[in-house]
Amino acid sequence: MLTLEDFDFSLPDRLIAQHPAAKRAASRLLHVDGGRLSDLHFSNLPELLLPGDLLVMNDTKVIKARLFGQKDSGGQVEVMLERIVDARHALAQVRASKSPKAGACLRLADAFTVRVTGRTDGFFALELEDGDAAADFWSLAEAHGRLPLPPYITHAPEAEDESRYQTVYARHPGAVAAPTAGLHFDDDMLALLEKQGIRMARLTLHVGAGTYQPVRVTQIAEHKMHRECYEVPAATAAAIRETRDAGGRVVAVGTTSLRALESAVDGAGAVRTGAGETEIFITPGYQFQVADRLMTNFHLPKSTLLMLVSAFVGMENIRAAYAHAIRHDYRFFSYGDAMLLERMPP
Repeated sequence: MLTLEDFDFSLPDRLIAQHPAAKRAASRLLHVDGGRLSDLHFSNLPELLLPGDLLVMNDTKVIKARLFGQKDSGGQVEVMLERIVDARHALAQVRASKSPKAGACLRLADAFTVRVTGRTDGFFALELEDGDAAADFWSLAEAHGRLPLPPYITHAPEAEDESRYQTVYARHPGAVAAPTAGLHFDDDMLALLEKQGIRMARLTLHVGAGTYQPVRVTQIAEHKMHRECYEVPAATAAAIRETRDAGGRVVAVGTTSLRALESAVDGAGAVRTGAGETEIFITPGYQFQVADRLMTNFHLPKSTLLMLVSAFVGMENIRAAYAHAIRHDYRFFSYGDAMLLERMPP
């Protein structure tokens, strides 16, 4: 039985990327094909793809989800939006010296007030107080919130982060963390791939703050995943079907794209269209049904994402790849370097 310690490794702090590469496509790329490792650059990606291959990308857009304010008692609070449910309701993490109770009001950014209505799945349920009838959580977060950089990035959000902690193809606001594998693509790379005959399709999975929550159980089978919303357009499902029929390869850009695809697949292996919620927890032994390859970044020790990539290429292969990356000074986590993983045969 797998335990949390099976997914631990030691990482020097100097390898945690605090800022992005000078240019998006200037990052390094480690190609993992079974036990074979190739040190490349992201600019080499077109050489690893063939006409007819399909890249599936997550077009979620990161919102300014971190808000600061005061409780009605005067105490300081920090609110991290987890999900905007609709214009006037949201779920959030709330940090305060004493957790607010149902009915408590929070004045945020000295601009608007929310009321705590209860708890849902461990998050505080918030409702906008009556005021400006046109106000909504999306516009208020954009106007008064701060970019929610990951906890391992130590600087406060800067102008650089406003653009670089967002993919160039981000379209649908709702994420509180970036789908970081997509951060390496710039417009020139996308145009080059399209010219080469590489197809591209989009889906949306709004990454939640739960992606940073540590696994708190020793036996990983006991871990309960957080829920995230996703939507797969009909055009994307059709592109996957056409790619398979033509003998092309489906490349999931990021673990978020992979999780959405695996959540949307039906019993016959076809990807269903439409919206849904997923709390899929992928660990070694899982049988993948959609993606042949996975583009991803390097993940945190003991994280559910490290478990996912271990399932995709095999635990020993991922351990060897991470040890190699550390020896060769690859940059880790959200602003770090990339990997292209070939799925291990079942």
